[in-house]
Amino acid sequence: MFIFASENFDNMKKIFSLTLLLLAAFFSAVQAQVNFTVEYKRVSPTEIDIIFKGAAEPGWHVYSTDMPADGPQSATFAIDEAKGAKPVGALKKGGKEISQQDPIFGMEVRYFEGTCSFTQRVQLTEKDYNLKGYFTFGACNDQACMPPTSVDCALKGSDGPVAAVKAEKKEEKPAEPVVEKVAEPVVADSVAVVEQPAAVAASAWWTPVIDELKAFGGEEGNVADKAWWYIFFLGFVGGLVALFTPCVWPIIPMTVSFFLKRSGDRKKGLRDAIIYGISIIVIYVSLGLIITSIFGASALNDLSTNAVFNILFFLMLVVFAASFFGGFEITLPSSWGAAVDSKAEKTTGLLSIFLMAFTLSLVSFSCTGPIIGFLLVEVSTSGGSALAPTIGMFGFAVALALPFTLFALFPTWLKSAPKSGGWLNSVKVTLGFLELAFALKFLSVADLAYGWRILDRETFLALWIVLFALLGIYLLGFLKFPHDDEDERHTSVPRFFLALCSLAFAVYMVPGLWGAPLKAVSAFAPPISTQDFNLDNVHIEAEFRDYEAGMEHARRTGKPVVVDFTGHGCVNCRKMELAVWHDAKVRDLLMKDYVLISLYVDEKTKLPEPIVVEEDGKQVTLRTIGDRWSYLQRTKFGANAQPFYVLLDKEGKPLNKSYSFDEDVDKFVDYLKTGLKNYKK
Repeated sequence: MFIFASENFDNMKKIFSLTLLLLAAFFSAVQAQVNFTVEYKRVSPTEIDIIFKGAAEPGWHVYSTDMPADGPQSATFAIDEAKGAKPVGALKKGGKEISQQDPIFGMEVRYFEGTCSFTQRVQLTEKDYNLKGYFTFGACNDQACMPPTSVDCALKGSDGPVAAVKAEKKEEKPAEPVVEKVAEPVVADSVAVVEQPAAVAASAWWTPVIDELKAFGGEEGNVADKAWWYIFFLGFVGGLVALFTPCVWPIIPMTVSFFLKRSGDRKKGLRDAIIYGISIIVIYVSLGLIITSIFGASALNDLSTNAVFNILFFLMLVVFAASFFGGFEITLPSSWGAAVDSKAEKTTGLLSIFLMAFTLSLVSFSCTGPIIGFLLVEVSTSGGSALAPTIGMFGFAVALALPFTLFALFPTWLKSAPKSGGWLNSVKVTLGFLELAFALKFLSVADLAYGWRILDRETFLALWIVLFALLGIYLLGFLKFPHDDEDERHTSVPRFFLALCSLAFAVYMVPGLWGAPLKAVSAFAPPISTQDFNLDNVHIEAEFRDYEAGMEHARRTGKPVVVDFTGHGCVNCRKMELAVWHDAKVRDLLMKDYVLISLYVDEKTKLPEPIVVEEDGKQVTLRTIGDRWSYLQRTKFGANAQPFYVLLDKEGKPLNKSYSFDEDVDKFVDYLKTGLKNYKK
């Protein structure tokens, strides 16, 4: 998909290609059209074949079994639960397998086009048997890939070996098993089993209280409005940053001058410049709408803590940072921009202006791509709304289009605008340092969600201290990169103040190595509980991370409950914990008057066995602890964003309205005191 121009980075090229392949799945404009159905075939008295039949739309292909470890997703079969039955042999493939060299993976890959099948044989070992499993596959077309997708299956019956042998003597045809069949057709992400667990259904603590929360006068509308404004502002800042890059800034005066001169009519030139700006907005908002249509808020939240996604996004940011430092160039194929540019020259009217805007989007990709990618991931996974990508892209596009319109309205401003020069490269290198800093955040999210403990708080802070110290040294001119001007002998005033801020920020983080809270970086650094050496004796941490255990403790002690729905990758959760929970008034209330339960909705620890539930008419499989707490939040409280706080009595009934992200300490204290007052009543 990209041209990676460097002879010395073969290994990095492979990593980068894998990264971009995953991103293609995330940003693709095409909805994957690969459907699978499940069939069950009795082949002997003691054996049953589970057959997964796939149908791919033209252009799409499904990868075969046993692909190399660093290649595409292999077709695999796994077991959630098995009693009286076990899989026999490997997953068998069926259909016309195609084998060819893939330039993206740099290896030979095998796949199926059109229709295919995968068969897993199961041996029955007992009269009563029950097996639940799932088939996982990967699929791509020439432009995009689906993330690894699972199809569930289930076998259940009482006609195992003993009953089957008797039946064989009475009739030539073996008896058919009792099978819990899935709905037809089974789409890629469908779930097979319909069974509400008794433990969940019977517990009064899980009874929905959505109407009771609304009766307290919840603030969901205000929170959503605030989130949307924040997302728009985040996108707008990203667009402003993109303006001051070597790929965009030099284009502005040339484009505006072209519009003002090509007709001799200033009004027509002004109209064309405004249409050009609107076209930029349409292009980037369309990208946001594509992401919105493909993913929902819960799917994006799950993706945000996926280890593979976060590690590959971490690698992508590292590669882009190396490019910004001058190690190599990453550009889209020149033929793309040339083709669109040629089409724009041959076309007249509004279409030609739109194609010119599209050309800008292509040629500026090497600078705007990392900013757009980071922006989309951030707003998608922290906005709490499926519209977040669209709103973020709207803010980005408005900032990017604004100078074209303003310079067309006030052409004399062009003379006073800064000329292109070495300062643009300084901006690019500075972005490289910031890319590296944010890359660590994505690695930290995966590390926290899976409990690897390879990037604890002090390690994270040490790396950030070094990065921002080096940035300050670079801005002062003591560090040079390949694209920097060797003849530059002085440090400008703006560079000096930026260097001062960067070095001061590095010094500010140093006490964090010994446990200082560091509220300014609480949104990015791992929680303080991961720090091994901590001189701060103030610890605000939930006593319980299990809902039922915490509620049982509250029942025995006669205390009300604060349920904190949080996440390892939740930025605003860390802000609340350091900026609000550490306040003495809040700390006393949480630790003395309440039972605090923190439920991590992105916790990846597997449940003892999967739980299959029905939600909004659909079947959902809960495989991890985080899945269970996310289901609790959605069904009991009607919410899906974090942080999310609810106050409950020992019966699981709300004592006040819900509370979301708000760093006003007094407001949170009043919220807790109101809950206590209602509890005493």
